[in-house]
Formats: sequence, C-alpha cells, structure tokens
Amino acid sequence: MAPRLAPRRLAEDEQRVWIGFGGRADRFWMRLLAPGFRHCFAVLQDARGWTVVEPLSGRLLVARLELEPDYDLPAFYRRADLALLGPFEPGPAMCSALPTMSPFSCVAVCRAVLGREAPFALTPRQLFAALRKQMQNRKKVIDTLAASP
Repeated sequence: MAPRLAPRRLAEDEQRVWIGFGGRADRFWMRLLAPGFRHCFAVLQDARGWTVVEPLSGRLLVARLELEPDYDLPAFYRRADLALLGPFEPGPAMCSALPTMSPFSCVAVCRAVLGREAPFALTPRQLFAALRKQMQNRKKVIDTLAASP
C-alpha cells in the first residue's frame, strides 16, 4: 500500500485531473474492448471541490459534487475497484487547423479534458497504457533530478 500523503491546497485557478477506467459491457459492441477498460471518465479537482465529467452513451454528464474540497475522491474510486491514473495538470486546449477525425467517445472527452499533451488513443485501454507510460517517464525525470548533486 502506498504511503498516504497529506493533501495540499490548490491555488484558486489550479486544477488537477484524474482519469478513471472501468465498466461492464452494457452495449453489445463494448464486449470487443478489454474487460475493465470499456469506459473512461475524468475527475477534476480545484480549490473549491470536485467535478466529474462522465461521457455516457448518448449524453455527457458533468456534475459538481457536493463534497468537502479535501475529500479523497480518487481513493473512493479505487475502493470501488476502478483503475485511476493521475493527478495530471490539464494542458492548453487542442487547437488544429484541421478537424479531428476521431469519433466522439469517452476517450475523446478525457483527452480533451487533459488538453494538448494528451496521448493519442482510440480505446480506454490504449489511453490507460499511454497515460501510465507518461507517469512512469515523469517519475524517472523527478527521480533523476533528485539523485543528482
């Protein structure tokens, strides 16, 4: 079990993002996706609390949760047996002269929340693998800087 760190206060304009993965096959075509990686969603934390961005079939649910700002929502999702990666800092918006050709999906919404630095992915499993790789690379850089005199 990882050591629990004391939560730090976020600046008024600062946000952190977690991306959650899970889901069962509630649509027949979802059975083609890897079990446990059939859906993804975003959880945003700011100084005032938590917002969930949940792309559902046929609609986008955005909910501001009435929780204490210090509530550990990522731990709640992990206890619910969902895979959660983060925290990430949302980057600048994705701007392109050409329209994107990727379908509107839960992965596209999560990538949009992450911003321009989000890795390319079409399925939740691909997004999970790419984000986990980003996190591992980030840890190596931090460890390398800390190790040098």
